[in-house]
Amino acid sequence: MSNKVIVIGAGAAGLIAAGKAAERGREVLLLEKNGRVGWKLLISGKGRCNITNNTDIEGLIQNIPGNGNFLYSAFYNFSNEDLMNLLEAEGLQLKVERGGRVFPVSDKAQDVVDTMRRFAEGRGAKIQLNSTVDTVLMENGTVTGVKLKNGSILEAASVILATGGVSYPKTGSTGDGYIMAGELGHTVTPLKPSLIPLLAAGKTAGELQGLSLRNVAITIMDRKGRKVYGDFGEMLFTHFGVSGPLILSASRHILPYGYKDVKLLIDLKPALDEETLDSRIQRDFEKYSRKQFKNSLEELLPQKMIPVIIELSGIPEDKPVNQITKDERHKLIELLKNFTLEITGSRPISEAIVTAGGVRTSEINPSTMESKLVKGLYFAGEIIDVDGYTGGFNLTIAFSTGCLAGMNC
Repeated sequence: MSNKVIVIGAGAAGLIAAGKAAERGREVLLLEKNGRVGWKLLISGKGRCNITNNTDIEGLIQNIPGNGNFLYSAFYNFSNEDLMNLLEAEGLQLKVERGGRVFPVSDKAQDVVDTMRRFAEGRGAKIQLNSTVDTVLMENGTVTGVKLKNGSILEAASVILATGGVSYPKTGSTGDGYIMAGELGHTVTPLKPSLIPLLAAGKTAGELQGLSLRNVAITIMDRKGRKVYGDFGEMLFTHFGVSGPLILSASRHILPYGYKDVKLLIDLKPALDEETLDSRIQRDFEKYSRKQFKNSLEELLPQKMIPVIIELSGIPEDKPVNQITKDERHKLIELLKNFTLEITGSRPISEAIVTAGGVRTSEINPSTMESKLVKGLYFAGEIIDVDGYTGGFNLTIAFSTGCLAGMNC
């Protein structure tokens, strides 16, 4: 019994933890309640799996607003570079894209899952699917094993909880680990959605549903007019509000505001300052001088956006272009540079890419990932109260903390 390790959850953190523990000669059993491993990995990065980010360790920490400092030891013991080396040694070819994002060359998340399973099993870990853990067993402050839902008792000297968060529950992330940790005396900080689509007030977003905007700049402002966040890239309008890479990144910055009382300003023409945009509009107006206003914007805006911009501008749609005043033109420019939506909330936590909150970091040894309260209990991945921005940072957390737990259990 003294050599046995049970890992609960066969996601990124659990697979690497199992492999690293087995590599040290431990007898490892990896329990997964689903009928397959790495389900959440499979849907990450739109099925391409953004494995990590090739920034330096300080860059990693800066992109983890949720208790990033807790992860220094994990990253120094097993860095993003170490992760890439491990995957490539297992035969997975990698590439780096915009913003330092690292993907498999194949663009297939399945290849990442297969590689991690091969790593774990190749080191001697046994994987048992369709096995749901009910509780982690403890005597005199020390882990003794686990009890499965079917009543089976499995003894172990160490247990690694790598059960994920509460986002995407269909992948198995249903919060079981938080309950187990709580039963063992751990504090679970409030669970909140992070990297999540946002709700917008009014009908504007709904009217633009399905429209994707590329190369736009966004700014988030609080109600005192202070800038909270700004970025450039791609976003999408939905029936409820806004989504897409830009919005998901922005969402983590407004989590402290409860996803409300902030405004989203979209610069539809970030490459043009107001003066240059004015010249551009005047050229278009000259070209379409005999047309109505509604027929003069096709070269400037996506078709779906034209009626919305017209309504918000207050310029009559049938007004001849050659009769539009300078003031009206400037109103249009202001609208194109500051297309504004009021953010009123977020989608449910079940739709979040990652869960913010979790097992309190002050109750975990950052050098080993072992519980400070229960001997032989370790934590890895999203169950811990740490979370990062989009760009491969959350998977880096999972792999690094999982590795550290596996190296020390």
